[in-house]
Amino acid sequence: MARLIKETPILYGEDAKKFESRMKRKRTEKPEARERRLRDYEDCMAMLEAGKNIRMATRSV
Repeated sequence: MARLIKETPILYGEDAKKFESRMKRKRTEKPEARERRLRDYEDCMAMLEAGKNIRMATRSV
């Protein structure tokens, strides 16, 4: 049986200020890391597409 998902707590005071400042900070990514992330994404999408094609070819009518 699945576990219940608890409500997200509301942040107040200093915790809220820290959270907001972290969210406003721009995240940087090295070009090599971006290239790898995009390559991994393309690989996953290709595997997903290949899986769809295999499943469709073996499906009984």
